Amino acid sequence: MASDTLLVSGGRALRPDATVVEADVLVDRGDGRIVEIGPDLMTDRDADETLDASGGIVMPGLVNAHTHAAMTLLRGYADDKPLDAWLREDIWPAEAELTAEDVRAGTELGLVEMIRSGTTTFADMYFHVPEVVAAVDEAGMRARVGHGVVTVGKDDESARADVRESLDVAREYDGAADGRVRTAVMPHSLTTVDEPLLREAVAEAHEDGIPIHTHANETRDEVDPIVEERSERPLSYADDVGLLSDADFLAHGVHVDESEIELLAERGTAVVHCPASNMKLASGIAPVQALLDAGVTVALGTDGAASNNDLDLFDELRDAAMLGKIGADDASAVPAEAAVTMATEGGAAALSLPGGRVEVGAAADLAVVDFDAPHLAPAHDPVSHLAYAVRGSDVRHTVCDGRVLMRDREVLTLDEREVVETARQRAVDLVARAE
Repeated sequence: MASDTLLVSGGRALRPDATVVEADVLVDRGDGRIVEIGPDLMTDRDADETLDASGGIVMPGLVNAHTHAAMTLLRGYADDKPLDAWLREDIWPAEAELTAEDVRAGTELGLVEMIRSGTTTFADMYFHVPEVVAAVDEAGMRARVGHGVVTVGKDDESARADVRESLDVAREYDGAADGRVRTAVMPHSLTTVDEPLLREAVAEAHEDGIPIHTHANETRDEVDPIVEERSERPLSYADDVGLLSDADFLAHGVHVDESEIELLAERGTAVVHCPASNMKLASGIAPVQALLDAGVTVALGTDGAASNNDLDLFDELRDAAMLGKIGADDASAVPAEAAVTMATEGGAAALSLPGGRVEVGAAADLAVVDFDAPHLAPAHDPVSHLAYAVRGSDVRHTVCDGRVLMRDREVLTLDEREVVETARQRAVDLVARAE
């Protein structure tokens, strides 16, 4: 028996085979792992800490595999525009005014929102990475972080400095927050980073065992120029650059053809599906069922709060399942179980991070979902409800690495009221500078 334990008791557990069984979950808080799953674990032992899961389901903590957390400061700032205009006319000019303090405030707001909706792990592509790392450390979450690189429109010295920063922070902060923070080199996209620098960054990162995360095939405007200039598909170009390893992961993958899907499957490169952002920016419908059928690892991401406009991954679950059916013209496509897997095990696999499964030996990254709400009755199929009916506000407790981050809807690791007020003021000041 573990000497420092957390017992999540009285509920049902979502097992890796998608069955839901009556079970308590016993966690070793010392190493942050699940040590036992079964009924009535309290009958013959006492735990150091307990969480009441009565009427609820204990499931893996959700994994938000692509976001820009500090973009919470720009939530609702620029809406109803296509991606290129949205970025160039609104987002990039505002981001040029960001300070380290802004990023810390916006990230903390994003982390509170994610903890409250059952997300324990996320991937973050943004700026002022040391502030992101500090926020993750304080919040108790798990993350893969990196500095986003854009070289277009910059002189050679500035472009090289941007690439160097991404490499330097990836090396410096890997393993931070007691190992809960891992890193990646994060070129923004195949069209916003010049080829020579992209090749150098990928080669240097992979030499050091650092994965690459980038946006790819998000819109037709990202695909067509590469096809016209190179007479090859974007992911063929990415492969030639060396970007498609089994540790790398791509955001969006909306406009991929059969040859690119096959290539992703061959290379073992994961795709992070961001359905709400893709819909809002009219980027298109990703062929998720075709990716799954080919054996590609598919995860879910919210993207940033400026293009979603929230970080509730349960919303993304529902969107992914429903949009997947429209995209495939098949009501059986992207079924509930597949969508839940993408939000949990798929995300953990894409980010090469622990978590994603409720099983002995797995990381104790957990969300307890309250099933007592009217919109979850009757519960004919709990997995169906997790995909189609649960909201982030139904999460009662959140646990990461064996540590309770939220108990009975109260965030314990960050001062929610202070975080919200600070972010509100920072957002007002940021927009004033940008305009």
